[in-house]
Amino acid sequence: MNNQEIILREKLSDYYSNVFEEKLIDEIINVGHFDKIKSGELLIDIGEDMTHIPLILDGAVKIIRKEKEGEEFVLYYLEPGHTCAISFVNCINKKKSIFKGVVERDMEAIFIPVDHIDEWLIKHKSWRHFIIDSYHFRLIEMVESIDSLAFLKMNQRVLKYLTDKVKINNNNIDLEITHQEIATDLNTSRVVVTRLIKQLHDEGKIHSTRNYIKVLELFE
Repeated sequence: MNNQEIILREKLSDYYSNVFEEKLIDEIINVGHFDKIKSGELLIDIGEDMTHIPLILDGAVKIIRKEKEGEEFVLYYLEPGHTCAISFVNCINKKKSIFKGVVERDMEAIFIPVDHIDEWLIKHKSWRHFIIDSYHFRLIEMVESIDSLAFLKMNQRVLKYLTDKVKINNNNIDLEITHQEIATDLNTSRVVVTRLIKQLHDEGKIHSTRNYIKVLELFE
């Protein structure tokens, strides 16, 4: 076993040793490749061919849906132990990506060639369960996104967004973020976000300065 195989096995054991059987982990190490992607870089864009599926080991990825008019909306985040289940359907059907993935926090992942995705669904029980569980969690997250749009007031949406940011940044309540970034992710205007940030600041739920927000009260 070479050094890269040892490193991959150690990294996989942190999040996937209780998910995948040993034979599947051996195959992942055999066919997958390890990569690091910096925060802010594009993982995949809408319309691109799906060639690999990432098994995330560290960091976080923001999954974005774009409307026909070009406006974007954040659906959910992928964290260690996750993958984007919707990507599997695209891979199996050889369709292009319908989402954009942007690295939110420096990411490490093992990328699996799509040629193995369908084969493993038949071959490995743990892989099938992993895909089903991934669909379940992503569906719940998308329903929460719809609920947020339909039922939450805009100030609640902003606080929920900031709370989600805290969670994917290892519960760090200190966020370096601009009003424009929040507005883009929530598909609203910077002027609206600035007004709501001031309101949340005055209510003592956050402390806001230029390009910096401390989240004092998490959305429940």
